[in-house]
Amino acid sequence: MLWQALTAVRDLGRLHDIASILIRYGFGDMVRRMGLANALERAGRALHWNEAEELAHLDPPARVRRALEEMGPTFVKLGQVLATRIDLFEPKWIIEFGKLQDSTPAAPWSDIRQQLCEDLGAPPEELFATFDPEPLAAASIAQVHRARLEDGSEVVVKVRRPGIRPIIEADLRWLARLAKLAEGESPELRAFRPQEVVRQFSQSLRRELDFAGECRNAEHIAENFAGYTDKDEPTDDASAEPAPEPPPALPIIVIPRVYWQWTGERVCVQEFIAGISGRKLAAVDQAGLDRKVLARRGAHAVLKMIVEDGFFHADPHPGNVFYLPGNRIAFIDFGMVGRLTEVRRDQLTGLLLGLVKHEPRRVADVMLDWTGDGAMNEDGLLVEIQTFVQQYHGVALKQLRLGAMLSDLVAILRQHQLALPSDLSLLIKAFISLEGMGRELDPDFDMAGEAMPLLEQALRARYAPTALLQRGWRGVSEALSLVAGLPQDISRLLRAARRGRLEIHIDVTHLKRVGNQLDNAASRLTVGIVIAALIVGSSIVMTVPGGPTWLGLPFFGLLGFVGAVIGSIWLLLSIWRSGGKE
Repeated sequence: MLWQALTAVRDLGRLHDIASILIRYGFGDMVRRMGLANALERAGRALHWNEAEELAHLDPPARVRRALEEMGPTFVKLGQVLATRIDLFEPKWIIEFGKLQDSTPAAPWSDIRQQLCEDLGAPPEELFATFDPEPLAAASIAQVHRARLEDGSEVVVKVRRPGIRPIIEADLRWLARLAKLAEGESPELRAFRPQEVVRQFSQSLRRELDFAGECRNAEHIAENFAGYTDKDEPTDDASAEPAPEPPPALPIIVIPRVYWQWTGERVCVQEFIAGISGRKLAAVDQAGLDRKVLARRGAHAVLKMIVEDGFFHADPHPGNVFYLPGNRIAFIDFGMVGRLTEVRRDQLTGLLLGLVKHEPRRVADVMLDWTGDGAMNEDGLLVEIQTFVQQYHGVALKQLRLGAMLSDLVAILRQHQLALPSDLSLLIKAFISLEGMGRELDPDFDMAGEAMPLLEQALRARYAPTALLQRGWRGVSEALSLVAGLPQDISRLLRAARRGRLEIHIDVTHLKRVGNQLDNAASRLTVGIVIAALIVGSSIVMTVPGGPTWLGLPFFGLLGFVGAVIGSIWLLLSIWRSGGKE
């Protein structure tokens, strides 16, 4: 079934392009091992093996990054997701994945205009006072145009590229098949959990294709920041007058307003943010903004999203941040967000407090909870984590680099071939990006010091009497619900047993592979028996006089021998192609 799926007409052309790129970058052996070459050759598609190893002089991370760039938007996005998996890849791989830039030439305005007419119900020139056909920015999935409403409000119109979804869906189908094959056949690739990574990536990319979902994320975060103020304004002189807070009409954290009347799956219209990009630090100084205040406010905002709200901007790099007059900060592009359950937030609070307060046991407990029940040397892992935390004992709070500490902790897990859940890998990458951006603004930025008050406040809130009562009542309710449903569950179990329908499912990956091998062996044995029967039967027919003949030989006997020869050739080819794997 795998070969039929791989050679499906809808994906064959794309498969050929991808295999050719992999060969050119020196991954021809992988193409052969995955069976892509056989699938394409049977479909009449020639691969140019003379291109193999053309760029093999590059380091493996650079080769993979260059190949991903050439394979197109889906694979660029995949590389950006892999850049968040610091628990799976060494730093040199993360650095290369971080170089992937999601930029591409703009789509023709005629195609964009036609799609806008379909989505908006009228030409953009009729709905907006002005509409600039030249895009502000163009990426692989969408491009952004600037426009003005009739009331004079400046907006940006984000448009999904026409025809991009079928291409992405074909790539995702191919990736899912390849990940399944890689995990089943390659022990060295199995450690990278390809199926789990592709599943996470597919979910993230499909969400990113839905611009209405992105706008809902923006509004959710905007609601969480409603009425938010920064109460910890620093002053250089303790006796100086406290700096005045911005007026209520100018919130400290700005989330672009969404215009829902023109927003849907393929287009969204949001408020235009006229600020200084996070990449232009020189312009920040020229505008007279305070870098220290910006760094602190940005850290407080992201920590609030993570620790308090459990719903955070998962890609807070400088390109998604703008600085506004009054040392205010605007976040844009909410296509990638992270979600944390209450349990996860409690674990994160405990982990960060353990790192800051040098409590190795607390850190170790959280890390063991995160790694799950997989096979591990728990004692060895615990000793390494405790040794790591204790080496920071006595180090001043300002000298702690939480991002680097988290990276080193994850490296310990990676050495033990343990991986974090996808939501946590996204969180840690966002946390590291946040600290890096804060230090670009302010070299003396103290992430640990900024995080400590919020973490302690979250810990106090967790053990407040009202919180304890709520958790206790929730636990009692769940227990009562379980007890109330127990008689019905037992009744169903006994009814299934009486009817002989009681089933116990044991999912063992290796048993499934053994079952497939037995099926193949049984199929070959059956073919062999049929071939033997054809030979014996045809031999008997050859000795019986009468009946039709061809070239002086009994026709049906000759036909049986021909069938036996064809079956034998098929059987030999099947055994040869298996290469002894079965």
